[in-house]
Amino acid sequence: MTDRDLRNLLDTEAARINSPAFIDDDPVQFPRRFEDLRDIEITSLLTSSIAWGNRKMICRDCDRMLGLMDNDPYNYLMDEGYEDLDDDGNIHRTFFNRHFKYFMRGLHRVYERYGSLQDFARGERIAESDLPSWQLVAGLNRELAAANGSAADPSVASRCLPQNLNTTALKRVNMALRWLVRDDGIVDMGVWDVIKPSQLFIPLDVHVGDVSRELGLLTRKSDDKRAVLELTENLRRYNPSDPVLYDYALFGIGMNI
Repeated sequence: MTDRDLRNLLDTEAARINSPAFIDDDPVQFPRRFEDLRDIEITSLLTSSIAWGNRKMICRDCDRMLGLMDNDPYNYLMDEGYEDLDDDGNIHRTFFNRHFKYFMRGLHRVYERYGSLQDFARGERIAESDLPSWQLVAGLNRELAAANGSAADPSVASRCLPQNLNTTALKRVNMALRWLVRDDGIVDMGVWDVIKPSQLFIPLDVHVGDVSRELGLLTRKSDDKRAVLELTENLRRYNPSDPVLYDYALFGIGMNI
């Protein structure tokens, strides 16, 4: 396949998948239910954090998690309603209420001090970083640990956000940032301006990695941070201002290579 053919394939498949029809079967539907920035941010971060496995199950459990928050995420967070939950209640697969509570305590600290996740991101100066999503998570991990104090537990924290930022692909947070930053008015919401779409990184999972290798876009065999950097850099050759648009293409052409 020539370089031009590959670019045409990526553009065609991205346009096909990046459509309103995509929304109803994807976790992006949940933050799109809200208009308040704070509700959108909280829902984006929490629903993306449990977005692994079967998509139908993910959506079912995201809906249930929003139900725990009375479908009012920001007010539920600030009222600390999560403290009344049984630690052993299950939300999604290996993500339990104890993980949810740990995460919410950290987010409560962030919103109490900064007012929004975007303003926290500004405070962390992520726009100045070559790796803004990793810098954001480093800050969030610090806040989660501080908010949980003596109860801070790396094994619980790791179910909320990745801890080894030297190697993690950061798939779920990169997906949440795609929702928050990309602004083409179709699927992604584009409610943040702290960073530009050009600064985003591909949400790399096994499927996207396999497709990218078949297309010659990725040589690294592990689906890790180095693979994300390599793949995103290659996609920037075709669309420097919006490389993560091709997340849709890599999702859509997986069965047709």
